[in-house]
Amino acid sequence: MRPTVIAASRKILLAATAAGAVYGLAALPAQASSHREAPFLTRQPKVDGTDFYMFRSYENGRGAYTTIIADYVPLQNPGDGPNYYEMDPDALYEIHIDNNGDGKEDLTFQFRFTNQNKDTQLTVGGKQVSIPLVINGGAIDGVNPAGINVRETYSITMVKGDRRTGTRSQVTNASGGGTSFDKPIDNIGNKSIPDYAGYAAKHVYAVNIPGCATPGKVFVGQRKDPFVVNLGETFDLINIQAPATVFDPNAEKAGHDDLANKNVTAIEMEVPTACLTNGTETVIGGWTTASVRQGRLINPTPNTGTASKEGGAWTQVSRLGMPLVNEVVIGLKDKDQFNHSKPSGDTQFLTYVTNPTLPALVQVLFGSAGVKAPTNFPRNDLVAAFLTGVKGVNQPANVVPSEMLRLNTTTPVSATQNRLGVIGGDNAGFPNGRRPGDDVVDIALRVVMGRLCVLSIGCVPADAPSGSIDFTDGAYLDASFFDTAFPYLKTPLAGSLKH
Repeated sequence: MRPTVIAASRKILLAATAAGAVYGLAALPAQASSHREAPFLTRQPKVDGTDFYMFRSYENGRGAYTTIIADYVPLQNPGDGPNYYEMDPDALYEIHIDNNGDGKEDLTFQFRFTNQNKDTQLTVGGKQVSIPLVINGGAIDGVNPAGINVRETYSITMVKGDRRTGTRSQVTNASGGGTSFDKPIDNIGNKSIPDYAGYAAKHVYAVNIPGCATPGKVFVGQRKDPFVVNLGETFDLINIQAPATVFDPNAEKAGHDDLANKNVTAIEMEVPTACLTNGTETVIGGWTTASVRQGRLINPTPNTGTASKEGGAWTQVSRLGMPLVNEVVIGLKDKDQFNHSKPSGDTQFLTYVTNPTLPALVQVLFGSAGVKAPTNFPRNDLVAAFLTGVKGVNQPANVVPSEMLRLNTTTPVSATQNRLGVIGGDNAGFPNGRRPGDDVVDIALRVVMGRLCVLSIGCVPADAPSGSIDFTDGAYLDASFFDTAFPYLKTPLAGSLKH
């Protein structure tokens, strides 16, 4: 924390500093959403889910569809060649939908990836020699062009019922009926791929989803990381220039986005909403997981085959529904356990929600500045936000408390999105689903410190003395950062530019 801020005598400055500290404590492990949020996943970035989105499609003419986005493989540097960021062919990536509120999946979309080394060779001194690169110098402008040395494809299986024992069927290409889809290679640079946006657009597929009367869409590929965060200053002893709007009216736009130069890999689907809902229940819950095999044997001579052999049952190692839960709510000792668990077992984590440690720590550290933790125990406002949905907004009729992102599919699309979602008066935004332009860091900070009490949701204003403070990291985000049509997320940053 800056010495000048500590030494300042004005109460408003001290209050602002305290607000910044509140933010820093809340976001210290959480700032990058689920980028490296649990100890075990730091060793397996290919199956690390970074963000999860679910919202009514706001592209013109697509209001009858729901868009679901699961981002994986965090902190991608655009120029990280020669192998770049392929998905794990030995992993199982899944998107789950609960459409009756019981905390269990009713629909699951499973994604499996295959990487094919074409072994492109060049004649050098009269000998055929395999090239060391992803590309071989040819033009890259379409699906599986000759210029690509590594072809990455994927398949999609839809499971009704339990993810492992339910009824399985294939999602197929609406043009020709195939079950294999190409993933574009990452944005190597403008010389290799002069028009990456056009190239990637050729990998948006219309798909037939079993049981759906109309086709949906799917896209899997690299995108500009949609999350924004002032990460560096937070880790530097909360060295934030403008930590709250009580200090600076422009504080929400005063920060630095440490993910501004990063990409991620997005798994995106646009599904007819009628295929996701169940009867008269209009609220759906969603989350994404990644699983790997229990066993792995390392091949000592990989030139004779693959580098390792995977086997055994699928074991879930990554889970993401509501943003920031594993970072700002779950205790450090249980973060890996949370990633291995299912929503139906979330009672084991209930105390983290009803009796959160963060607000208590904030009051101990900054009580002299007038910052006070909410006093309502159990924290039913946080139970609503994280576990049940907010009554009258996105709570199912018969809900079992369980952590997932919940969307009321009948809430009209907002003509003009408010980046603060429900607490900003826009019921089509977070926590009623999540759109790319919802600033979930600022929203979550204000909710943790009692903003829902100020709105008389699950508690009353007197329960949250600091609930009206507009905490912020200063890394601004709204709908203008994104496209207005599927796949919504921006074209990934290029590894190099034209010269």
